[in-house]
Amino acid sequence: MESKVVSDSMGDLNIPADALYGAQTARAIKNFPVSGRPMPRGFIRALLLAKLAAAEANVTLRLLAPNIAPAVAQAVQELLADPHMMRHFPIDMFQTGSGTSSNMNANEVLATLVSNSLGQAVHPNDVINLGQSSNDIIPSAIHISALLAVEQSLLPSLTLLSQTITTKAQQLADVTKTGRTHLMDAMPVRFDQVLGGWASQIDDCRERIASQGDALAQLPVGGTAVGTGVNTHEEFSKVFCERLSALTRTQFRPADNLFSRMASHDTAVALSGQLKTLAVAIMKISNDLRWMNSGPLAGLGEISLQPLQPGSSIMPGKVNPVIPESACMVAAQVMGKDMAITIAGQSGNFELNVMQPLIAVNLLESIESLSNVSRLLADKAIASFVVNRDKIADSLHRNPILVTALSPRVGYVQAAKIVKQAYQDRRPILEVAMELTDLSEEELRRLLDPERLTRGGLS
Repeated sequence: MESKVVSDSMGDLNIPADALYGAQTARAIKNFPVSGRPMPRGFIRALLLAKLAAAEANVTLRLLAPNIAPAVAQAVQELLADPHMMRHFPIDMFQTGSGTSSNMNANEVLATLVSNSLGQAVHPNDVINLGQSSNDIIPSAIHISALLAVEQSLLPSLTLLSQTITTKAQQLADVTKTGRTHLMDAMPVRFDQVLGGWASQIDDCRERIASQGDALAQLPVGGTAVGTGVNTHEEFSKVFCERLSALTRTQFRPADNLFSRMASHDTAVALSGQLKTLAVAIMKISNDLRWMNSGPLAGLGEISLQPLQPGSSIMPGKVNPVIPESACMVAAQVMGKDMAITIAGQSGNFELNVMQPLIAVNLLESIESLSNVSRLLADKAIASFVVNRDKIADSLHRNPILVTALSPRVGYVQAAKIVKQAYQDRRPILEVAMELTDLSEEELRRLLDPERLTRGGLS
């Protein structure tokens, strides 16, 4: 393989002749052969957009020649349009805790492209990194990438999921089923009430996640090394955020306190906590689907999920609830990543957090997987499941717990006797109640009507 010699403050290195990166990236590749997992594409995209906003800000502030910003813009556009862009950003996620390696990786790649475009040497530190430090640009990139992922992917996915659940609820408003508490038969509920609860869970999660947007939009850029803003123009952060807002069509602004946003990642921890809450909701909904779909003969069999693939390599004809299972695994993974982010968030030692790449990777992966699985749940599970009405009706009308409606008329003790007798004899509750009370059949049918009981109130 052909190679070329590149240099940095520590000396010369040989790298592949076609590599866009330079010596500092090459050193990081050698230093961190840990997981084989690079930083997420969404993070690299945010970092490149930050570099472009910085170049435009520095040109506006007359700190760089006017031709620099268009050349950086061309380089960024070229990279973002390249489906194989990530080959230029190979540094492992388990790298230096400040993310300096990834910052210099971006600086070097852009410097190479801009130098080739302009026909003159452009230095990665003096030009591309002008007015910045890894210590402010990496936490800024975390906020940028997370906010864009939330706005462009997660929130629309949750809207779709909620709307799909609501539509299904409206379609099933006439179906009453046996409610369950402790996994045991309880008072009846309608399908639209059950699904309405799911939709409310998702809506609440969406609202809480969206509420993190203002904090994510505050960037520590301009703080440079420790938050004091050394070696940067006093207007840099303001102009940077203006340019970035124009590039992304999302409003960003300088953080109220640069020291806080650089030394800690409380905003990322808070967002991760809301992602965990969403994961809890998705696991609850998915498990409800699994239970209702169970059987079809020996389980509840209340619904039939869309058959998507053979469920067994040995049992012909078996079909499993694969989408809810996938969603449960995503939920478990998100909960685990939240713990990793929580621990990483505690590593803000003095003026700098030193687990920033871990925070970025876990946060973005959680957002992505939750976005994707929310759409799968909506399209391939909830929208398409079929209600087994005969099975539901049979279980419902044999449910002795319906006697709860008689308690105000016959008392708790007598109602309990009726239930026990019905269970013992395996008889409908109506028959036993006619024998053990002096209420008429007409009155009992009215009191024990499952659909009426879903509307609450006194008998």
